Parts: sequence; structure tokens; C-alpha cells
Amino acid sequence: MTVSPGERPRSFPASERLRTDLEFREVVRKGARLHTTHYTVYRDSLGGAKRQVGISAGKRAGGAVARNRAKRLLREFYRMHKGVFPRGTRTVIVVRKPPEGAVLSSVCAELLPSLRRRWGGEGDSPCGPDISSSAS
Repeated sequence: MTVSPGERPRSFPASERLRTDLEFREVVRKGARLHTTHYTVYRDSLGGAKRQVGISAGKRAGGAVARNRAKRLLREFYRMHKGVFPRGTRTVIVVRKPPEGAVLSSVCAELLPSLRRRWGGEGDSPCGPDISSSAS
């Protein structure tokens, strides 16, 4: 695949991230809600061509290692499935309790059908094999 300079299709640039506490709180307060076993997803519409995603894992989601792993897997899920996060929306994914032994395919299997059922989305990309984002 040839990628033009400055274009990274599977990136998560700062312009696509929710960064401040105010932004997170606004989406949670105004947005529509979706609950799954391990995650809660909030989404509101901004309009325009910008999509923004924020990922949060509080202390009730486990120790630092579990929280960081859950956030890493969710960032990779976003990179692979940008089609279910339409432009003009802000989305917050909150980790409620991290799945035991989570791998990318289990995150995809839980979130992808739920997101598509609730809000629709583009593409039919598979979740892929049990890929672990750890460097081991």
C-alpha cells in the first residue's frame, strides 16, 4: 500500500483526541450512551468534518497495568475501525472493568457489533486474530 507523505491511515493524531476534562465531561453529559459488559460509550454530534475520540480508564478499572493495557487496546481498535466513528462526532469510551486476558479480537468482538447496532458505521473489516498489543 502506497501512502502519500503526511498521510497515515492507521494513526491517532492529536487533532482526533479529546484532551481536556471539559471536553470529556461535555460528551458524557450531552451524548447518547451505549453499555457493554466492560465498556460504556458516549457519543455526541458536533457537525463538521472532525471526529474526536477520548478513552478513559479510572481506578475502578484495575491497577495501572490493566488500565494502560485496556487503553492501548482501545486506541488500536479505533485505528483499525475508524469507520464506526463518523466524522462530526465526539466519542468517549470508558473502561468499566477490563476483560481478563484481553486481546484486540475480544475488544473488537464486544464493541464492534454494539457500535454498529446502535449507531451504524462503515466498512466490514474483521476483528482479526488474537493479537496482543504487548511487546512480549
